[in-house]
Formats: sequence, C-alpha cells, structure tokens
Amino acid sequence: MAHPKRRTSKSAKNKRRSHLALKPIQLQRDPRTGAARLSHKVSETDTHYGFEKGGSGGFEIRPTDDEI
Repeated sequence: MAHPKRRTSKSAKNKRRSHLALKPIQLQRDPRTGAARLSHKVSETDTHYGFEKGGSGGFEIRPTDDEI
C-alpha cells in the first residue's frame, strides 16, 4: 500500500479541493412574467421562448389557450 513521502499541508489540501465547492444556482428573471427561472429553460405555462431587447419578440413553442 502506498504512503505519502511528505505530509500534505492544509493549504495544499485546500487548493486541491477548491473546485469541489458547491456553486450557487444562477437564476434569471423572465422578461414576460418577471418570475425567477433557470437559464434556457421553459416552464409549462410559457408559450414563447427567446426575446429581443426590451422583452418583445421571441418564437412560439406551443399554441396559446386561445388558439387551441
């Protein structure tokens, strides 16, 4: 079984583990509803995705209730 030749210092151990920390969830504001949501995700109630500057435009992903 392998044994370390030198003791690993606290700083070396922490540098090695620095990428293991949890990162906060990045939430975005929906320009149409103002609700917080994950980027590039569409909720069940949304009918459009993608917007031009100012919150208008986008393309339709499913028909609205009026069109059904």
